[in-house]
Amino acid sequence: MEKFVPDIYQKSIYTINYDSLILRGVKCLLFDLDNTLVPITDKKPDQKIKDLFVELKDKGFKIIIFSNSSKKRLKPFKEELGVDCCARACKPSPKKFVKVMSIYNFEFSEVAIIGDSIMDDIRGGNRVGITTILINQIGKKEFPYAWLKRKRENKILKKLRKLDLFTKGRYYD
Repeated sequence: MEKFVPDIYQKSIYTINYDSLILRGVKCLLFDLDNTLVPITDKKPDQKIKDLFVELKDKGFKIIIFSNSSKKRLKPFKEELGVDCCARACKPSPKKFVKVMSIYNFEFSEVAIIGDSIMDDIRGGNRVGITTILINQIGKKEFPYAWLKRKRENKILKKLRKLDLFTKGRYYD
């Protein structure tokens, strides 16, 4: 069950203590897109996200949008935010995580993934040994196939709560 437990759990991308990540040695942030940065209905980033990404770049982070979505979906975010993207990441498979580390020359200890899904983002990051950061899902709407994943995720969350390994709503760094 530990493979589903995030290293850090925060309410949103705006409540994460990025300075503490720097102290941990994190240099690269992999952001999930849908329901992490924006609801699935948004076609481009808002000003608040743009401002956050400027601040994170100023702190020295390499930012990559790491999503199971298509290149077409990621393109406006890549262009407006001035970041790199990894489309069709096939999370939780470790393959694209490893490829990104190789391309950008990062050690696993220097990378963190930030996402809303314990099934994809957290499990995938834990499989390769990077820092995993779970945030609350920001949109209610899901892609058609996601309801099944969320149903399984809810069962896992119940087990984690019973084992006192993780409780939704109990935030920590």
